[in-house]
Amino acid sequence: LSANCSGCGPGYRTPLDAMKGPREEIVYLPCIYRNTASVRPDYLATVDVLPSSPTYCQVVHRLEMLNVRDELHHSGWNACSSCFGDPSKSRNRLILPSLVSSRVYVIDVGTDPRAPRIHKMVEPVDLYFKCGLANPHTSHCLGSGQIMISCMGDPSGNGKGGFVLLDGETFEVIGNWEHPGEAAPFGYDFWYQPRHNVMISTEWGAPKALLDGFNPAHVEEGHYGSNLNVWDWTTHRKLQTIELGPDGAIPLEVRFLHDPDATEGYVGCALRSNVFRFYKTEKGTWEAEKVINVPSKKVEGWLLPEMPGLITDILISLDDRFLYFSNWLHGDIRQYDITDRRNPWLAGQGKRIPGSPQMLQLSLDGRRLYVTTSLYSGWDKQFYPDMIKEGSVMMQIDVDTDRGGLSLNENFLVDFGKEPGGPVLAHELRYPGGDCTSDIWL
Repeated sequence: LSANCSGCGPGYRTPLDAMKGPREEIVYLPCIYRNTASVRPDYLATVDVLPSSPTYCQVVHRLEMLNVRDELHHSGWNACSSCFGDPSKSRNRLILPSLVSSRVYVIDVGTDPRAPRIHKMVEPVDLYFKCGLANPHTSHCLGSGQIMISCMGDPSGNGKGGFVLLDGETFEVIGNWEHPGEAAPFGYDFWYQPRHNVMISTEWGAPKALLDGFNPAHVEEGHYGSNLNVWDWTTHRKLQTIELGPDGAIPLEVRFLHDPDATEGYVGCALRSNVFRFYKTEKGTWEAEKVINVPSKKVEGWLLPEMPGLITDILISLDDRFLYFSNWLHGDIRQYDITDRRNPWLAGQGKRIPGSPQMLQLSLDGRRLYVTTSLYSGWDKQFYPDMIKEGSVMMQIDVDTDRGGLSLNENFLVDFGKEPGGPVLAHELRYPGGDCTSDIWL
């Protein structure tokens, strides 16, 4: 998996090398039972996505966790392309935080990639007492060999955007990455760009406010975030807070361009369905500007007078040409050409489906976009109650990388409503060889 370079370490030398990597054969994705009719442990599903395989489009393995109501969410690696130059590192452990229980599972995917097993479990008490943090969300490996996980709250459910460090060998909690008293008001996602000594983090909301659904009043009451937080990567100091205002309420996934020299990227802001471009100024500070807006739709008998698209997941192709995002409430996927970074233009739009597209993952070559429909069980239950009863699905979208365009692969569908333990909610997708939302280049 190291782009014809033997013994160099995990991942790829550059993003463009990664695009030449082998086709994905299996996909890992967490499946969640919290808020469904089944009181069972969540599990990690292994799905066969190789068309020539006899088990194509099927779940070939289910690894049950050891507890119920964890709410597995996003995952990361113990090592990625940030460790490319270190032959002692191997991408053989999947880091799987639990958004609600605050437990972190470390999964062995190296011994048998098609049948992962639990390697270690970090209990919530370790995050509570060693870091004063809870509700872990995004996990990234670091070039140092450590693992960093962003958190959304404190042990009482209040908003607190801090970061937990794990030892990359023992997976023990080391402590906080940020300095005492410098945690952001809210936490969610983060991305770092070492060549420019910067990390940028985003803000969802206070865990106790969003636990069982979305209440618009909580936005006015200040329980949801609207800022980007800029950090010094070397000193771990918070340098700036970029206030996005009402148009930037609930900034979720943040993506720098993959080019490690780049000083810009994009963030999807859910509530008003806007995408902001953030960038480094000539003065060395960071600013943001709105570059994409999805108009809300007038509706009757709904939660609000107008229904936003609710941009939930975004990603950028490895060649930094296309930006993709899902409108979870409007029910579509969009592809934007971002060659002109300040003026993205709509290059493709996917068709509507029952439920709604949510989590996205792009193949290394950029030609296949995988999609699942579950956001977070508390919000799934509120906005798509039929999905709770019938389970989520996984689909594949074919991508025109020459002219732009999206089309549904009608021969691909994984129906998680037919799982042995009952309908389940499938969330984020990961390939064993890395992908465009987990690999960072130094």
